[in-house]
Amino acid sequence: MFTRITLRFAIAVLLAILLTPMALKLEAQDQSPRLDRFVAHEWGTFTSVSTADGRVQLWNPLSGPSELPSFVYRSSQARQCFKGNRIDLALVRMETPVIYFYSDRDVRASVKVDFPRGCFSEWYPLARTERQTIDWDGFVAQPGAKENFPVDQSKSHYYPARETDAAPLSIGDEQKVEQEKFLFYRGVGNFDLPLSVRLKDNQVIVRSAWPHEVANIIVFENSEGRSGWRIHGPLNGEATIARPALGQSVEPLFREIEKALVGQGLYEKEAAAMVKTWRDSWFEEGLRVFYILPRRATDAILPITIKPQPSELARVFVGRAEIITPEMEREIRAAAQLFGENSPEARSTAINSVRRYGRFADPVLREAMNSAKDNASRAAIDELMAAIAKPAGKR
Repeated sequence: MFTRITLRFAIAVLLAILLTPMALKLEAQDQSPRLDRFVAHEWGTFTSVSTADGRVQLWNPLSGPSELPSFVYRSSQARQCFKGNRIDLALVRMETPVIYFYSDRDVRASVKVDFPRGCFSEWYPLARTERQTIDWDGFVAQPGAKENFPVDQSKSHYYPARETDAAPLSIGDEQKVEQEKFLFYRGVGNFDLPLSVRLKDNQVIVRSAWPHEVANIIVFENSEGRSGWRIHGPLNGEATIARPALGQSVEPLFREIEKALVGQGLYEKEAAAMVKTWRDSWFEEGLRVFYILPRRATDAILPITIKPQPSELARVFVGRAEIITPEMEREIRAAAQLFGENSPEARSTAINSVRRYGRFADPVLREAMNSAKDNASRAAIDELMAAIAKPAGKR
């Protein structure tokens, strides 16, 4: 028995001696961080504008809650993004995507986002950008770090996005370090979204061009402060949804949207932050359809690379399809005609009438200008557009 035990011990020692160099070699080769928890969550909005018959429009936001804090970086080359087209005219505006990170310890990471059919116009913190690529290389997610985020005096819709439990992020060097609760970027693109919308009588017809289910279709309308909404649920193919009756409270809709966002993978505070960020704009005057893009559509529009690879990655983008109603078109065209009368009272009335529709008056005015029969009418519409684009009090 003693001899057999001794022999087994000798074999075990010999194997340990032989295998130790191999184990050390494998350990040396594997230098990737070993993370128990490294989570990335992203949300954002794609906004498009269509005529009642479903034609997607090139558009420019004349006015509205799109201001960003002064510390946000802006592209100096954005106007050269689209060949033969101005940056301020695009089919889709990619509004306020933010990426949050969660981890159990400090993690040095990098994120690269590509935008093959668009370009980046704003971002924070500091990143490398090349028209259709944005790259944050070497930022650190620091759970529990003291928060020292930049602020300015603006009442921007940017700030509510910070109201989550995500880890503070820092990037920079000894000369300058920038800290934020998320990675932020924004841009414009010319591409087809997976959902098309049109209006027929009092029916909103939504159609998916994507082979996968489109989640949580919501039709919403606000007319002179009276709101109404209908929830259709997931969509496969095409659906006809009655234009909602007005007079409903929007508070229950906030909760329904937050619930839908959580169902797609966001944390509750992230969903609440997204709704708080956009509640003034999402529910303003007009008729629109909200939907959640299929994850594969988001990945195709915005391919993303994160290193080290997260243990969990959620990307939840809300599509917002604005519909130019016949009533809206008639009112804006009448205001444009009134503006052409040149009296101060008429111009003030026209500006106030069109300003109700905020940034979505642009495609109607642009179409009216293109179809105008004389230069004087075209000049009046162009001047009206310029007047609306100015902040109130600076006209």
